[in-house]
Amino acid sequence: MENTRRSGPAITVDGIWKIFGDREQEALEAIKRNHLTKDEVLERFDCVVAIADVSLNIEAGEIFCVMGLSGSGKSTLVRHINRLLEPSAGKIEVAGEDVMAMDPAELRRLRNERVAMVFQNFGLMPHRSIRENVALPLEIRGTGKTERWEAADRVIEMVKLDGWQDKSPDELSGGMQQRVGLARALVADPDILLMDEPFSALDPLIRRELQDEFMALSAKMKKTTVFITHDLDEAIRIGHRIAIMKDGRMIQIDTPEKIITEPADDYVAAFVAGISRLKVVFAHSVMTPLARYEKTNRPLPAGTPRAREDSTLDELVDLVVASEGPVMIVDPDDKEIGVVTRTALLKGIRGGDND
Repeated sequence: MENTRRSGPAITVDGIWKIFGDREQEALEAIKRNHLTKDEVLERFDCVVAIADVSLNIEAGEIFCVMGLSGSGKSTLVRHINRLLEPSAGKIEVAGEDVMAMDPAELRRLRNERVAMVFQNFGLMPHRSIRENVALPLEIRGTGKTERWEAADRVIEMVKLDGWQDKSPDELSGGMQQRVGLARALVADPDILLMDEPFSALDPLIRRELQDEFMALSAKMKKTTVFITHDLDEAIRIGHRIAIMKDGRMIQIDTPEKIITEPADDYVAAFVAGISRLKVVFAHSVMTPLARYEKTNRPLPAGTPRAREDSTLDELVDLVVASEGPVMIVDPDDKEIGVVTRTALLKGIRGGDND
């Protein structure tokens, strides 16, 4: 398998089904023919529908968060990208290459060179040092000891574990062990990271610290990341886009802002109901277009505060409180495009309509 770069999505998942059970193909045909529910499939065929006709494209450099409740299919889905699980039907491509057509040797190269995985349970080898754990993918690849140890030391420093290279895993805290897991995934310089709830077992303060470090590394290294989580706050904080799953199906794929302001159905609306909108919703979503504002209002006075269209509601609150009046919204070229009033801002924070 050549490590070529092609235009188009980094990952394409097209019509993936995963049905667990001895009669999976029979069950799949019945689902497509008779539109059976998940419960009906279990009753008639003793099969479990884990993934149901999921399609998505993930762009290069994107942090794509997949979330849902336990049993929604999110962890099952991510294991199809590198074919740790075989789908019952559907197609998977990585950088335009058909993963389903790869033979065992090509799959091994994909997993060792192109796609790395970070698990929740760390999976470190207790009898090996931190450096040896991190260097393992390069050892499997056949890289010489000096080169792989130099590479391991570089990524160990990147994840802020410099000085711990010769320690054993049991000498490290949980957060430090997870850093080792991340370093091990990064050492082979993969194009894609698959992260299955990597921070969920950690204490909240440690989890937030690792989120910060991961986002900084991601911005620097521009890795395409599929990040599995059950924590909506985490998904909103780190994701460029969020996919919400339920019963194996994809319910909505959107930006964090649109997931909150334009939920696809009542399930998504209930999912995001408790999320603060202050740092997720932006000025362009709550502003009144300038032409419409000017039809029914006096022109704004000189000295009216201005804010970018990508300013958060949190930032607008400070401006409105200081000025006790509206805020002019401008585009990246500093062209005036809209106005946010106190009323519109309050509705935006509360979740009301701005019409």
